[in-house]
Amino acid sequence: MLIGAYLPQAPGMDPSIGQERRAPITPTSSSRYNRRRSSGSRDERYRSDVHTEAVQAALAKHKERKMAVPMPSKRRSLVVQNSMDAYTPPDTSSEEDGGGGEGTSSSREGSISMEHWISRAIHGTSSTTTTTSSTASSSSSSTRSGGNGAAAGRLADVLAQHVYISNHSAPPDVTGYTNTTTDGIQVERAPVSVTSAQRQTPKYGNAELMDTGDGVPVSSRVSAKIQQLVNTLKRPKRPPLREFFVDDFEELLEVQQPDPNQPKAEGAQMVAVQGEKLGVVTNWPPSLEAALQRWGTISPKAPCLTTMDTNGKPLYVLTYGKLWSRSVKVAYNLLHKLGTKQEPLVRPGDRVALVFPNNDPGAFMIAFYGCLLAEVVPVPIEVPLSRKDAGSQQIGFLLGSCGVTVALTSDACHKGLPKSPTGEVQQFRGWPKVLWFVTESKHLSKPPRDWFPYIKEATQDTAYIEYKTCKDGGVLGVTVTRIAMLTHCQSLTQSCSYTEAETIVNVLDFKKDVGLWHAVQTSVMNMMHVISIPYALMKVNPLSWIQKVCLYKGKTVACVKSRDMHWALVAHRDQRDINLSSLRMLVVADGSNPWSISSCDAFLNVFQTKGLKPEVICPCASSPEALTVAIQRPLEEGSTPPGRGILSMQGLSHGVIRVDSEEKLSVLTLQDVGSVMPGGVMCVVKLESVPQLCKTDEIGELCVCTVATGTSYYGLSGMTKNTFEVFPLANDGSSISDLPFTRTGLLGFIGPAGLIFVAGKMDGLMVVGGRRHNADDIVATALAVEPMKFVYRGRIAVFSITVLHDERIVVVAEQRPDSTEEDSFQWMSRVLQAIDSIHQVGVYCLALVPSNTLPKTPLGGIHLSETKQLFLEGALHPCNVLMCPHTCVINLPKPRQKQPEIGPASVMVGNLVSGKRIAQASGRDLGQIEDNDQARKTSLKITATTSFLFLSEVLQWRAQTTPDHVLYTLLNSRGTIASSLTCVQLHKRAEKIAAILAERGPLQDGDHIALVYPPGIDLIAAFYGCLYAGCVPITVRPPHPQNISTTLPTVKMIVEVSRSVCVMTTQVISKLLRSKEASATVDIRTWPPIMDTDDLPKKKPPLQHKPSNADTLAYLDFSVSTTGMLAGVKMSHAATSAFCRSIKLQCELYPSREVAICLDPYCGLGFVLWCLCSVYSGHQSILIPPSELEVNPALWLSAVSQYKVRDTFCSYSVMELCTKGLGLQTDSLKSRGLDLSRVRTCVVVAEERPRTALTQSFSKLFKDLGLHPRAVSTSFGCRVNLAICLPAGVTGSCWYFQGTSGPDPTTVYVDMRALRHDRVRLVERGSPHSLSLMESGKILPGVRIIIANPETKGPMGESHLGEIWVHSGHNASGYFTVYGDEALQSDHFSSRLSFGDTQTVWARTGYLGFLRRTELTDASGERHDALYVVGALEEAMELRGMRYHPIDIETSVIRTHKSITECAVFTWTNLLVVVVELDGSEQEALDLVPLVTNVVLEEHYLIVGVVVVVDIGVIPINSRGEKQRMHLRDGFLADQLDPIYVAYNM
Repeated sequence: MLIGAYLPQAPGMDPSIGQERRAPITPTSSSRYNRRRSSGSRDERYRSDVHTEAVQAALAKHKERKMAVPMPSKRRSLVVQNSMDAYTPPDTSSEEDGGGGEGTSSSREGSISMEHWISRAIHGTSSTTTTTSSTASSSSSSTRSGGNGAAAGRLADVLAQHVYISNHSAPPDVTGYTNTTTDGIQVERAPVSVTSAQRQTPKYGNAELMDTGDGVPVSSRVSAKIQQLVNTLKRPKRPPLREFFVDDFEELLEVQQPDPNQPKAEGAQMVAVQGEKLGVVTNWPPSLEAALQRWGTISPKAPCLTTMDTNGKPLYVLTYGKLWSRSVKVAYNLLHKLGTKQEPLVRPGDRVALVFPNNDPGAFMIAFYGCLLAEVVPVPIEVPLSRKDAGSQQIGFLLGSCGVTVALTSDACHKGLPKSPTGEVQQFRGWPKVLWFVTESKHLSKPPRDWFPYIKEATQDTAYIEYKTCKDGGVLGVTVTRIAMLTHCQSLTQSCSYTEAETIVNVLDFKKDVGLWHAVQTSVMNMMHVISIPYALMKVNPLSWIQKVCLYKGKTVACVKSRDMHWALVAHRDQRDINLSSLRMLVVADGSNPWSISSCDAFLNVFQTKGLKPEVICPCASSPEALTVAIQRPLEEGSTPPGRGILSMQGLSHGVIRVDSEEKLSVLTLQDVGSVMPGGVMCVVKLESVPQLCKTDEIGELCVCTVATGTSYYGLSGMTKNTFEVFPLANDGSSISDLPFTRTGLLGFIGPAGLIFVAGKMDGLMVVGGRRHNADDIVATALAVEPMKFVYRGRIAVFSITVLHDERIVVVAEQRPDSTEEDSFQWMSRVLQAIDSIHQVGVYCLALVPSNTLPKTPLGGIHLSETKQLFLEGALHPCNVLMCPHTCVINLPKPRQKQPEIGPASVMVGNLVSGKRIAQASGRDLGQIEDNDQARKTSLKITATTSFLFLSEVLQWRAQTTPDHVLYTLLNSRGTIASSLTCVQLHKRAEKIAAILAERGPLQDGDHIALVYPPGIDLIAAFYGCLYAGCVPITVRPPHPQNISTTLPTVKMIVEVSRSVCVMTTQVISKLLRSKEASATVDIRTWPPIMDTDDLPKKKPPLQHKPSNADTLAYLDFSVSTTGMLAGVKMSHAATSAFCRSIKLQCELYPSREVAICLDPYCGLGFVLWCLCSVYSGHQSILIPPSELEVNPALWLSAVSQYKVRDTFCSYSVMELCTKGLGLQTDSLKSRGLDLSRVRTCVVVAEERPRTALTQSFSKLFKDLGLHPRAVSTSFGCRVNLAICLPAGVTGSCWYFQGTSGPDPTTVYVDMRALRHDRVRLVERGSPHSLSLMESGKILPGVRIIIANPETKGPMGESHLGEIWVHSGHNASGYFTVYGDEALQSDHFSSRLSFGDTQTVWARTGYLGFLRRTELTDASGERHDALYVVGALEEAMELRGMRYHPIDIETSVIRTHKSITECAVFTWTNLLVVVVELDGSEQEALDLVPLVTNVVLEEHYLIVGVVVVVDIGVIPINSRGEKQRMHLRDGFLADQLDPIYVAYNM
């Protein structure tokens, strides 16, 4: 066993196992291994493609399954194919940059038969796979021009044939957790047993194929995909949730409980391991500068550095003599030629930046040693290519904190920097102001003959600062002292057996890390010759470094990364004459990376035939803080090859070392990185805050104690203490050493014989559900799926984001330009399966971006933190996204169980229920209010009645008493008067219309007439004409001429449902209704007679109709609700008059008042204010059609200002239009004299929860124009009662304007989480999850309301959420339906409480809300009861046992990204569908998918099923400004939205 020596010994076990230095580490005997895999003679256990095979075998398990992941739908314009060749030159993706450049490609030769793996995978243990299944359909016929739409369509069609839902079954609840274990994701056909009840249900088209839970027939491919998604999600989630729910306001997130069976560390406490002694050789120089001086004077002609050009030819050779003389020159100029003699700009100890390109190591070396000689501290950084370079700003912060004022650079580099028009180098973002100093000799002064730099022994002074990029993108500076630098070089010399005049071929970045230590520092100490291969040459010729090794016949050393070996594999076929027998050591800089092992093995596999010896491959481990942590030394020829650890991924994720058991696919193969460096001590500490020693079988962070490490993070003492001054503790709490250790940032363990194994990095660590995963391992698995075929140059970034209190894994890959949509999707689903099988962890999001678009580090690797930042900001612009929240998110709160509510058995004492005041309130009593006007009307004795007047009679009375009083003024879009009506004009026009109706033939009393007029005077006249003729008017919005196909069917439906015997309209609309366009939409032959009223006759009606009693029908009010239901309510004459009287008293309307109305006049309160109130109260109504505001957004406010109006009514859509359209024009409006200071009430008429944010922004925006902040308020009405609440007038002693200095009394903040449980919990403003609710105005006179439980019909206590019930004289008397569904009517219009006051008849509003008694008092001295409306019951969505209001989710979504202008949500078979409108380029569409999913999960604990991105204006909004979510749903399911992108979250 790998750690046999450290685990508790079983009796009879040979303790000598594992003691030998390099014994092969196998789980058991070789015979057992051979039984597992029949393969060639060589022991294949240690081949490179162990991981690749494991991945392929895991995928093989899924091979037979049907593809059950719905492909996203994409608009064709999004599917853009780049015309690039299939083969692209390789790119780099260095491991510290988070890339995955080293593809684990299976090697070309000696491939292994995989039958055993596959059969084992299929018949073996089933892993709990919860990700997507493999795309079996690999139809290559989809065209390159973007045939994905067709492919997706075909796919959906195939799926549709396999997806049946029996009609009688409820929609599947995918939020429940079933335990049915189906291995596949195939959709089972439901048994087709048709009951008699089913047969009677009519079907449309091929609707029998699919039927929704709501009984809405659907036959589209969208719904087929959704159904497929539902079926996929019905499979069990990974761990079933424990059944618990604490019934409190706080929703408890499921906390991941530790698995009792999870592996735990069982070994003894580890002991620190000591490296060999650092044997100081007598002739080693006392410092690096001394070494340079020695070689520069003794062997000036010896070559120090050869640089290559992009053709692979030597560009120049730098000798030790030149390096010495030029470094001295730089040192002299730094100290003496910058600033003045009295005030030099640079003094010893100051920090300076070294800014050199990657193709100029010579200039860098000269500058580096020049700084050392001048005792100045160099800070090597990358060349900033543009002012907005990835990470450049953070580098600037480092330079600023180091106090850098001078930057050394080369001539060529200086010329390439971005310049200002004056020729100066531009200031980079976040950088301090620096002086650019060019180090070429021709620009420098010669030092005097008597000037020499002072060369002393290495001290504790800082030698240089190496920058390090953290996981979060921040940049730290690691300071390295001169003694640490020298000791490190000595330690490397001893480990690598470096000798004078040896050759090093270096492919690494020479400015930092392994490249700097070997090719700039240690090489000079040993007078070695460095051949530097620039990155640009590697891109052109990946074999260039191998050719250089072959060129130099003596023993050579090469410093490479895994990617360099990998690229050589891709390109080696063209080369014949390669001989690597002279290579004595191949230093693999990222050899500690778990996945570099495959590159090493594949490289050996190919090049062993070309002279490469297995023992020369030497992986090493390093970190910026600890420098070289360990390096494997070249073995003597013929000695045993190094052992390998084949560890269980499951064990590693729990932080323990378990050797792979035989049947597991999920293993990690590790190679050791040698022993502890000479002169060092190493231990492993736990990852938790206290640095306690690990057990021998536990993974922890490697810590080293040696002189040769960094000493601090520059300027950050706190972080320095935590990293560079660690004192590891034993179990008893005692420190194991008096000397501090340095944390390396590497995760691993010390195996047998002191060999060090690295399993990952702290920076790549992701803790998901309490288990640890390493980003690099996940990169390796993703690359192993289809190495190099799909991922562009192996560029994959893996990181985690925190969503809902846990880390979620995100994988971003660059796809090859020639990949089709289907390739992409197939690859994505395979990657998800592989990661799930191998790592037992779900991927939250998998995104594909076009090639070459991820932010790069200077050497071309992926800039991880910048990528993550772009992802979180929604600026990554992926071309494919697959979200899997259903798989990953397993810590959602338990679905709520309904609690029993207060029942009749509860104790009721007076007005208390369960100890709380019953939630009931009423407006003023109509009987006690003096209404002078009413008395005057009745005193005229126009009718026989004394206490009641019909509206038609009121109009006649006004025509007699005040004939010339103007009742109505209609404005046009220019703000001028289009027409007006006095009392007598209205009366006469009404008479003429009644005469036409009487002429038309035998109209019965109470016949229904549809009035299809534009908003204006004609509509009002026609309404009163109908009353005069004894007919029942129905106002209908005319069809829109530009949009006749969608608006005309509604008109036709209302005319038919209302049983109208005739249609009255204008000539223009009459022609439109009979036009060719209309006939294409509806059958125009079935219209009832259409009369136009443009030319009225002169005659009067024979005699005016007088209704027989007040309860007869006055008019019908038809409207379409937000859920798409068309409903007409019946308004009697009594209710109409009571309604007008109530509004008159509440708003204090008198003939002297002027009221501006900007509302649609077709239904609800808008119609009443437009047509009825002026006649009843006598005030002048200034009518502004909302459609005119589209031409002139300032029309309404200009009219309010011009007519000095005190009261105005509008809708939310009008308010939004003004806010958006006039937001930037307030100054110009002010200069034009627009003044809103006289406005006392600006009432928003709505049938919904008040939109607090909109009203507040409107108030703030127009405050400068004199609008009082308290003036804006809301009303509330609904179908059963068109106005329950309105703001009170302001002339009387009203509470509303008492004490204008106090805070706004009408807003409260409630906990949104409590609302989901139908409870009200008041919180402070700004609390997390708080929602502001605005009071919906004051209850009208004569109105009583009570809050009742919608299910039990019992009364609720105060501040409890329930349904608002209303009792009032102006309630509607019922629904007008063709089918006469009396049960529905009686329940809505005549409900009684189940206990308490069981006599009163109430109407149910269908809205949830609550009452709260405030500190304010009304005119009568009573305390004021405020009504807060929360939302409509029919719109609320029941998900996970909780009640969600769409507006709350939509508000969260709109906040997530600047490009989301509107949002609507609805549910479909218990999946949440989110539709967002995109105001931006189509390329941004896919960015929104993760953002939308994240915010809904984070704020609402819901998983989004489908995200639909559409163009602006697709979400239908009615004239009242309400979203028509059900129309949207039907359009989506019928595939009519033309979406930009549809993502189906897994």
